[in-house]
Amino acid sequence: MRASWNWLRSLLPALDVSAKDAADRLTMAGLEVEAITPYGRELGPIVVAEVQGVEPHPSRSGLRLVRVGPGGEAASQTVVCGAPNVPGPGGLVALAPLGTHLPAKGLTVGSRAIGGVVSEGMLCSESELGVGDEADGILVLPAGAARAGEKLAAWAPDLVDEVFDIGVTPNRADALGHLGLARELAALYGLEVRPPAFERPAAAGRAPIEVAVESPERCLYLGAAVVDGVRVGPSPLWLRARLARLGVRPINNVVDVTNLLTLLYGQPSHAYDLARLRGGRLEARRARAGERLTTLDSAERALDADDLVIADGAGPVGLAGVMGGESSEIRPDTTRVALECANFEPRGVRRTTRRHGLHTEGSHRFERGVDRTTAPLALEHGVALLAELAGGRLEGGVAAVSAPEPARPAIRLRSGRLDALLGVSVPWAEARDVLERLGCRVEAAGEAEARVTPPSWRADLGREEDLIEEVARVRGLDAIPGVLPPIWPQPPRAEGKLEAKVRQRALELGLSEALTYGFVSRRELEALGAPAPSVVLSKPLQEERSVMRTSLLPGLLEAVGRARRRGERSARLFCVGTRFLPPRAGSPLPTEERGFAAALAGPRASYLEKAVEHDVYDAKAVALELVERVSGHEARAEAYAAAERPSRLHPRAAGRVLVGGRAVGSFGLLHPSVVDALELGGALAVVELDLGALGELGERVPSARPVPRLPPVTRDVSVYVRDGVPAGEVEAAVREAAGELCAGVEIFDLFRGPGVPEGHHSLTFHVVYRDPAAAAGRPEGRTLTDAEVDERHRAVNEAVRARFGATLRS
Repeated sequence: MRASWNWLRSLLPALDVSAKDAADRLTMAGLEVEAITPYGRELGPIVVAEVQGVEPHPSRSGLRLVRVGPGGEAASQTVVCGAPNVPGPGGLVALAPLGTHLPAKGLTVGSRAIGGVVSEGMLCSESELGVGDEADGILVLPAGAARAGEKLAAWAPDLVDEVFDIGVTPNRADALGHLGLARELAALYGLEVRPPAFERPAAAGRAPIEVAVESPERCLYLGAAVVDGVRVGPSPLWLRARLARLGVRPINNVVDVTNLLTLLYGQPSHAYDLARLRGGRLEARRARAGERLTTLDSAERALDADDLVIADGAGPVGLAGVMGGESSEIRPDTTRVALECANFEPRGVRRTTRRHGLHTEGSHRFERGVDRTTAPLALEHGVALLAELAGGRLEGGVAAVSAPEPARPAIRLRSGRLDALLGVSVPWAEARDVLERLGCRVEAAGEAEARVTPPSWRADLGREEDLIEEVARVRGLDAIPGVLPPIWPQPPRAEGKLEAKVRQRALELGLSEALTYGFVSRRELEALGAPAPSVVLSKPLQEERSVMRTSLLPGLLEAVGRARRRGERSARLFCVGTRFLPPRAGSPLPTEERGFAAALAGPRASYLEKAVEHDVYDAKAVALELVERVSGHEARAEAYAAAERPSRLHPRAAGRVLVGGRAVGSFGLLHPSVVDALELGGALAVVELDLGALGELGERVPSARPVPRLPPVTRDVSVYVRDGVPAGEVEAAVREAAGELCAGVEIFDLFRGPGVPEGHHSLTFHVVYRDPAAAAGRPEGRTLTDAEVDERHRAVNEAVRARFGATLRS
């Protein structure tokens, strides 16, 4: 909401504070003034000048030499001007003398020769002065309106103003008009509001227009008056300037009056060309099947049965509370104007604006609720303004239809409750005075109790707490002392520590965190083979956010897919969050389990070599390294049995993460069918960890061992095994057969190809043997002999051959 400081002061003649002070008070009272913009400061040097002569430029077509001066015997000066509307001798114009700076155009007027003639100033348009949008011609003042030689700002002081940008909250619809803001300032400073005075039009017989309401639950008041003899033309300068600085484009004196009423009362109105209203009537009704309406923005709209329209005798002429129709708009030849003011039910207007994608100044106010008592007053004021500014006169009386207005119930207010809720003692007389200044009717109901009836313009006041809040904000929230409540000591909380540690370790591994929604779609969960959702939103904003996730992968994969669609092929993302699984037995609530997920897509980082796509081994490395860094326990990978593998993972590239025999997660490539179903644009690897299971393992404190002083003895085991034999099982057999002398086993070669029996592959393990005492750094440790190592190594070879049917490579 933009508000004119001049306009507010005209409604509060006793207000004697600066704009900055008023803005601070409004902000502290809950109506935040976000900015104060000065207007018209540049008008100081601008003078009113009289045109003394006009002649063509001697060498430039389209330009004229205008001789202007302050009148009388004073010296005149010549200005080169190309405006088409320069008046003849005796006309009054706005002159910017040499050296004047015009911020609206970012220029300084200087003496310069144009076609050999020196221009000694500049005749200014409204846009150049910053008082309006008109730029096609210079500003011409009405004859006799000012004295030549005086300052323009002295002749029209309203052109110099300060405009507030106010962030009005949705519950304060009363603050969407200057009268409502004036009431607020009056309550804050203890002043009286002087509403704008106007001569109420006298009713002379029956109105020549008929009004009707077919849907009284949607239209609470509909009034119309006919103004005859209207001359459509530009509005006076003060009105054009006021509208322009408040963000409203001036159009003509009739339409400008309706905009002025909206900005003054917060009550939208609309003007129709009566000659273009069929049947001489206005009716508020719901749209009928097949009806269409071309609105003032020249868009043809198909109407819905829920749309409330204003119709004449043949069809819709406006979307009620939103925008008028093009067929009945005010035109230059309009002479009879039907001025309409109405009050519409907010929710219906809100549905219409969303349905048609229209948001206007009128709908903005009706959606929040407009005071029902304002429409008749605004209608009368509009008729008076049309008579003053457009030369019209009221024809007949005012036609109106109004639904019964229910009485507002009184609200009980107790002094004890007031003090208890605010935490400070508020004098009861002061509290009552504050509410009365806000327009409430306060009736005593005991020594420290009252019955308070809010004013019609404060629909947001409905309970005792609302009244207490009003007392607090008008008195000043700074009057409530800050008291630090006692804090009871509690044992340290462990919640969130594991998640924070997982995030940090994931970042150390080169992953980037993605913040994903907890809401996903059923389709995504079904494609991933995740558990069925147990929490379903009754009114989701969209199908893609209709259930709560049972897997962290949908949001992560959505981020990867979006990146790929925008040309970013490589992604290393992770997220930490909660999965909402079906309730456990005896619990009505879903089971919330903490989890971690990562997605590796595109080529891994490479330098001076061909880029290689992320594969299952990258996922395995991330999973194992992350588990070991977080828990301190040794982790190992194990391939899934076919019956146990999750359906979302690739049959030949998937595994689980084990710690001490307990599964804590999984990794692998996504199944191609999942990639296609979710339109991910290519293969990618994923990691999933159960943080609950990981947390139950506890954190193992690392221990240090001395560096062995004696050298190890190493041997290699090279065998051919069948393709179905996992390398991990062979490694475990080697470790077991090597016994206590085994200090480590590492696979370093896997080969398929020439020289390897069909259906087999070659595995090579590096085995490190060391005396246990020497490995522990104890003094009794010794160096192993070749004989005892050879004996133990023969046992290893025999164990592998016997258990897996392996063939030793020579």
